[in-house]
Amino acid sequence: MKGFIFLGLCAGPLFFAQSTQDSLTTKEIESVNFTRRLPVAKDIINVEKDLSGKNLGQDLPILLKNQTSVLSTSDAGNGVGYTGFRIRGVGGASINVMLNGVPYNDSESQGTYFVDVPDLASSASQIVIQRGVGTSSNGVSAFGASVNVLTKNPSEKFYLKSDESFGSFNTYKYSAEIGSGKFLNNKLSVSGRYSKIHSDGYIDRAFSDLDSYQFSALFEANKTKLRFITFGGKEKTYQAYNGIARETWLTDPKFNISGAIFNSDYSQITGFYDDETDNYKQNHYQLLWEQNLNKNWNLETTFHYTKGQGYYKNYKQDADFAKYNLPNIFLNNQEITSTDFTRKKWLNNDFYGAVSTLYGKFQNLDLNLGAVANQYFGRHYGNVSGVQFPQIDESEYYRNSSLKNEVSGFAKALVKADQFEFFGDLQLRNIDYSTKIQQQGDDEGAVVDKNWLFFNPKVGVNYQINGGKLFLSYAHAHREPNRDDLFSNPETQPEKLHDFEAGLEKTFGKASFTANLYYMNYKNQLVYNGQINNVGEFIRINSGKSYRAGIEIATIIPLSEKFLLAANATFSQNRNRDFTTDGGNLIGKTHISLSPDLLSNLSLQYSPLKNLSFKVQNQYVGKQYLDNSDDIINRLNDYLMTDLSAQYNFKLKKNDFSLNFLVNNVLDKKYVNNGFVYEGPYYFSQAGVNFMLGLSWKFTK
Repeated sequence: MKGFIFLGLCAGPLFFAQSTQDSLTTKEIESVNFTRRLPVAKDIINVEKDLSGKNLGQDLPILLKNQTSVLSTSDAGNGVGYTGFRIRGVGGASINVMLNGVPYNDSESQGTYFVDVPDLASSASQIVIQRGVGTSSNGVSAFGASVNVLTKNPSEKFYLKSDESFGSFNTYKYSAEIGSGKFLNNKLSVSGRYSKIHSDGYIDRAFSDLDSYQFSALFEANKTKLRFITFGGKEKTYQAYNGIARETWLTDPKFNISGAIFNSDYSQITGFYDDETDNYKQNHYQLLWEQNLNKNWNLETTFHYTKGQGYYKNYKQDADFAKYNLPNIFLNNQEITSTDFTRKKWLNNDFYGAVSTLYGKFQNLDLNLGAVANQYFGRHYGNVSGVQFPQIDESEYYRNSSLKNEVSGFAKALVKADQFEFFGDLQLRNIDYSTKIQQQGDDEGAVVDKNWLFFNPKVGVNYQINGGKLFLSYAHAHREPNRDDLFSNPETQPEKLHDFEAGLEKTFGKASFTANLYYMNYKNQLVYNGQINNVGEFIRINSGKSYRAGIEIATIIPLSEKFLLAANATFSQNRNRDFTTDGGNLIGKTHISLSPDLLSNLSLQYSPLKNLSFKVQNQYVGKQYLDNSDDIINRLNDYLMTDLSAQYNFKLKKNDFSLNFLVNNVLDKKYVNNGFVYEGPYYFSQAGVNFMLGLSWKFTK
């Protein structure tokens, strides 16, 4: 009933998530220009304008939580640390995330770990979200959406900038940034940023210590533009991926079992290990070369390298020596077969490659011809140390490696004929993946050696109308399983998707309206089975035949000079057609896990003064299931969330100041938007009412 009341408030003014009219800077990147014209559902977000008011330390998925069809989650409960998002119900491992066109999804897990690049939004100029398959891009195919984060160029003028914020759960962010402006005969400019973020987290002990940096250099001469970018981060977070049983959540929602140490018969918790943490560093290096060949052709080539290394550490109580390939110990003529260990599981990986796109622009024809070559080399290994036996120190008990090669090419064309624009997109991907998956105490392990060749065609048409356009599109896409999928079941099949989209984009004076119908027909879709593995990753299985279908509608309406209304909603059906359990039992048609049928956002902004604004944002999320069984016990309740924010900007000579205040969950709603099943429902508890206060200062010469 709450959902109908909320939607009734939205129905009059229609719905909208993001106006693309004003969200781009004047120096638009060519790929963004091209994307704006494509017959796909999309949002193009101007980060400085649209996200600066709430960019106070929370991760990027949380900043995007009010976009169309987006549902964001947080392990620690307050949006700092491990976070994620789902778009159209599809999880992060099926969302193709790119940074300046370079794949960000981990090549093996296909996951997107924004905790490794904290404060990413502070270095971004635009974020382009394409829902559905979208268009050919680098990296794996998008099965729910693609998200391309474009970092900003160094400024033409010298500037100094700082951002400080603090708030609930001892959360704070310190950030400093400097830009040189143009020098060397106006050909070179550089900029750099460093950020420090800390939070104790809403969940017990779920702290985050995050450091990030970004450096950019831009050289422009005649028809050549060279840009070098390096960015990355270092994170240490206390583990919070085990969730809590529903019964515990009802009485103690902040409880965290991670790191628990029990008495001898495991009947009582006697304490918690204080270093049950995830530790990881990731550094990105990108060299972007743009060459204007002539009035019709431009070439963009990006060379990239990403280095990641780190481990998660946990306490293993009363574990057998044999489990870690260690001999038993004799003490006072007594054989000891087990003891307490601290365990580290390491990941050390390298990802590198090149992306090149040739842009052709003619009177009625736009062409994009692209080639991609990437290689990933990952090392997985683990070691243990004895708690009571210091002679057992960093003893290695398993090691394996992975190699993944990808070569792909694509050709896109957009042809204009009177009021029509016809779009075609052909992509061919070849992937070779080999790995040995060996776990503790397993001398043999499982050897995986796979090759996939995918052909992904897409077609569409735009029809220009007064103040907008109508469009139709079809895309056929394939996607390979990830390492965890193959470890769970070496016979896991690639996913196949037929995506049909029809949309409308229309402006009415200063108001805007968009609507999009979609039908995504899957074969062997990899859906969450409701369980997690021993490192907190959701386990996925092929679901046979399934579909996601719905309508996305959005609007933005200036009610007056002082009031601005924006809203969006997604009405959908997300169903397995013939779901079969792990035991082979056919259930039939069921809800796809963690995919609500209704998701909507409504915001009202009031600006009593030119530089002062207040905003209230509501998000309604419908019921969703933790697994695919349709068991009502494993169903999450719907909820309505309300956030408040305020922003005041003022200027003193060459100094610009911005004061921001954000109150999340102002009504202190107790809710859950993520979880799994383990002998009953387990929840990831989310924070009640909490706030952030921030001050931004910028000096421009």
